[in-house]
Amino acid sequence: MAVIDINADLGEGFGIWELGDDLALLDVITSANVACGFHAGDPLIMRRVCAAAVERGVTIGAQVSYRDLAGFGRREMDVAAPELTAEVLYQLAALDGIARTEGGRVAYVKPHGALYNRISRDGVQAAAVADAVRAYDATLPLLTLPGSAVHEVAEGLTVVAECFADRAYTPSGGLVSRREPGAVVHDADEVVRRAVRMAVDGTVVAADGTEVSLRARSICVHGDTLGAVALAQAVRSALSGAGVTLEPFA
Repeated sequence: MAVIDINADLGEGFGIWELGDDLALLDVITSANVACGFHAGDPLIMRRVCAAAVERGVTIGAQVSYRDLAGFGRREMDVAAPELTAEVLYQLAALDGIARTEGGRVAYVKPHGALYNRISRDGVQAAAVADAVRAYDATLPLLTLPGSAVHEVAEGLTVVAECFADRAYTPSGGLVSRREPGAVVHDADEVVRRAVRMAVDGTVVAADGTEVSLRARSICVHGDTLGAVALAQAVRSALSGAGVTLEPFA
């Protein structure tokens, strides 16, 4: 029987600006990737999301990013390895401290946006992120793509593979760039079908029509898309209906 985690990016507002329905999504997902302030989020939002996650029994993860509030962490940056390690460590420690005051803790780390994509192919930056996790708590899993370069440089760490129900894939198993048309799948029925196929069969149909193998332990549903809550609910319901056990990986 397949066992899968459902994760989503939460806490991505800033000040008076809100993005997504964090509380509603927390009733659906099993793991929450909480923004740590570098691409979105602020201390008050971080605390509110952590408190709500603890109340609902949802696992908390640190969604670390490049320092890029204006670009929502989606602009690729050349950051020296020692600086990137320190910045990831800063974000991780901040969120974990807040989570612990609410009775929880950070249980895993997931890079966001451009950093996520960069470390999937850049061993130097991947190692910098891994070094930060190792320095803080080597028991924390790193969530990334199945073929990510992280797998090659995270010695001593647990690396967990994830897939994306609503993102288009390249034939090599990477994500189609958001700059390209069709990078995000908007058809709800198609997203649900893809999620079940990923969890049960471990495959996805790439943008060119080829079948790609991607054994993953977690499925990401984006919280900042139109109708995100209803879509997440549909994905969860379909997975349960297909006999998939929903359970956090951390």
